[in-house]
Amino acid sequence: MFVYSFKASTLKIAGLAALSLALLIVLIAIIPSMGSGSQTKADKVGEVAAAAINYDKIKTNEDRIAFLAQFGWEVEPEPAEEATVTIPSEFDRVFVSYNELQKRQGLDLSRYKRKEMTRYTYIVKNYPDYDGVVYANLLVYRNRVVGGDICSADVNGFLHGFKKNS
Repeated sequence: MFVYSFKASTLKIAGLAALSLALLIVLIAIIPSMGSGSQTKADKVGEVAAAAINYDKIKTNEDRIAFLAQFGWEVEPEPAEEATVTIPSEFDRVFVSYNELQKRQGLDLSRYKRKEMTRYTYIVKNYPDYDGVVYANLLVYRNRVVGGDICSADVNGFLHGFKKNS
């Protein structure tokens, strides 16, 4: 058995520490950029489009129609229904589920408990691959869209957020 020993000088220890620090800095710079490379161009475009959606300054019927057009929806020129609704102070199972839908599209109705707002319901004219009646519901509080959905009128129909694939 061979035993080898050596004496490390202060200069060698300082050099090893500097080399380790340089390697650490390079790794910190490289690793975050590797993660963003997995994002596709379509994902980046989607993020920019989502950031560009305007939920504020919804004062007129034209503003509401323009809001829905941001998501690609064409609707009848006048709402099919306009109603004053109050968000309940306690959410039941159904309302919790509906608020989860809102959260997935960046909204949250829990901040509006006990608040009165207006629900505008429009008939969607361009829903793809569906022949039944489709509604767009907007919940507007103080000139801001705070919730809403796209849904079918059928009992066994569908309900999703404003985006076509949400």
